[in-house]
Amino acid sequence: MKKKTWLLAAAGLFIIGITVSLYVLSHTPKQNQQNASKSMSSLTFKVTREDLVSSVEVKGKSSYQKETYVNAPFSADVKVWKVNEGMQVSKGDPLFQLDDSVLSDEIAQIQSNQKKTEMDIRLSQFQQEALNGADLQTAGISETEAKQRYAQNQSRTMQEDIHRLNLEHMQTQLVQKQEKRKSALFTAPENGIFLFESTKEPQSLKENERVGKIVDLTKLQLICLVGEYDLFRIKVGMPAEIKVDALRNTVLQGKVEKLSKFAKSSTSSNSTAAAQFEVVISLEPNDQLIADLSLTATIHADKKPNTLLVHTLAIQRDKDKYYVMKDNGQGAPVRQDITIGLETPEKTEILSGLNEGDTVILE
Repeated sequence: MKKKTWLLAAAGLFIIGITVSLYVLSHTPKQNQQNASKSMSSLTFKVTREDLVSSVEVKGKSSYQKETYVNAPFSADVKVWKVNEGMQVSKGDPLFQLDDSVLSDEIAQIQSNQKKTEMDIRLSQFQQEALNGADLQTAGISETEAKQRYAQNQSRTMQEDIHRLNLEHMQTQLVQKQEKRKSALFTAPENGIFLFESTKEPQSLKENERVGKIVDLTKLQLICLVGEYDLFRIKVGMPAEIKVDALRNTVLQGKVEKLSKFAKSSTSSNSTAAAQFEVVISLEPNDQLIADLSLTATIHADKKPNTLLVHTLAIQRDKDKYYVMKDNGQGAPVRQDITIGLETPEKTEILSGLNEGDTVILE
């Protein structure tokens, strides 16, 4: 009997032990997890004093600042090319030689027509002088004959004026064609690198056809677009830091050179789309930099030294007022109204309401 009682007591103690263990296992970790969750849900930020830099990030393509286009002076076949793709040229160096035989024939024809017209003018003058001499020797002519001679005089005078106008027009044409013929041996208008427009070394050209361009590799620029809000944060002369997407370790320095005063036209049918404005940034020379590279620039818009700052995430807004939850050292944080200044995505300037070293909490 005693043995049975002892067994029952031992079983009871075993059951009680298991129950207590299960209770501890089910409640203690949950409480710890709640405390950990509560701790992770609260972020703390220190109020610091440092330099505040506001920047605008833009993306775009590199392009040459100075491009001098080369156009064919007249229509003709190309006799010889004296330049290759990517060749360095100096101002005055020959680029190509055009066949000027057609142009020379046209010049010769104009000169022949000029001589004929000059002879027609002299013949008209001779006839007029002869008619005037006959008038002096003739007396008592009838009124009808007098009118006929007057009409003849007027006709010769008008014809002579027409000849002179034609002569002036031919002279203008002659000068123009002679100037074109001088450019048959076409020379470089600027120093730089010559690049063909499309077809390399075409064998025939039309007047004013784009042949290529001469670019200055030492002067490149970044052309990009910014929104209307960023536009008013940027000013000409602001420094910029440029990264080349294809060259991760290449960082260039630049400067804002130009801000567009007119929005770029959009092909979108949505009239509510934000306006975009063109910004031009000059780039420092670099041997690896060429046109049409993808670039990312950070424009340093504003800089305030020794500024009281707090992380922008910690700032909350209530209608037209700004506040933070300040750690007062007594457990629960309290609301603290503040006045802010310059804002950036990371830091915000504090004008009043906080001191350096304060801690704010974001729950």
